[in-house]
Amino acid sequence: MSSQSARSAATRQYPCEKCPLRPLPAFREFEKQELSFVSNFKKGELAVDKGATVLVEGSHSAHLYTVLSGWAFRYKLLPDGRRQILNYSMPGDLIGLQGSLMGEMQHSVEALSPMLLCVFEREQLQELYRNHPGLAYDITWLASREERMLDENLLSIGRRTALERAAYLIAFIVSRARGAGLNGKTPLQIPITQQHIADTLGLSLVHTNKTIRKLMDRNLLVWRDGGCEVVNYDGLKALARWEGMGEDRRPLI
Repeated sequence: MSSQSARSAATRQYPCEKCPLRPLPAFREFEKQELSFVSNFKKGELAVDKGATVLVEGSHSAHLYTVLSGWAFRYKLLPDGRRQILNYSMPGDLIGLQGSLMGEMQHSVEALSPMLLCVFEREQLQELYRNHPGLAYDITWLASREERMLDENLLSIGRRTALERAAYLIAFIVSRARGAGLNGKTPLQIPITQQHIADTLGLSLVHTNKTIRKLMDRNLLVWRDGGCEVVNYDGLKALARWEGMGEDRRPLI
């Protein structure tokens, strides 16, 4: 997604003072001066269609984004087109930081659903680090959290069985979605396909399909046209031998 398209599509529907994510119990409160800075740091919102590429590996973007609504996934491609999904992004997540600090993106980001992104100018990051140590710590915390999640995912791919891997992945996504306030009053439906699961776990699509059927036979989830609906979150955690994220209130930029 080019910088020009981001600038032309940016709007101001949600001023930071009225951000729908800030009241959620998962996120820490801003100090008054932090809120004022972030409000000026933000340039608007960007609407993204399902399937659109938000950031491209190797690109130089003038922006970074916070997910206000919707889902996305981060991935890398081999030269022959094989894809490895690295992680999933949900409301409250910061995307594009890697490109802001390292010069170019080392992965791509694609929208799993329609999204609304808060747009920030990467050039103002230096001011954030100079004048707002609390926010600078928050960005460090977010980067450390991403590392922790990748450690968990690597452990899963390296040591869990295929059934345990699939159970862990879906429980992991549910845990993160709950923290982002996406569970609501109805069963959570994750907008992923079995191909997404295969590309995350490093399994063939046939093996993934057989594994998902085993989870369905255990009444842990059902598969619908719109994605995966979790029936028994605790059962998935138990099968994966995973205790959950265990997070306290987290930062929101």
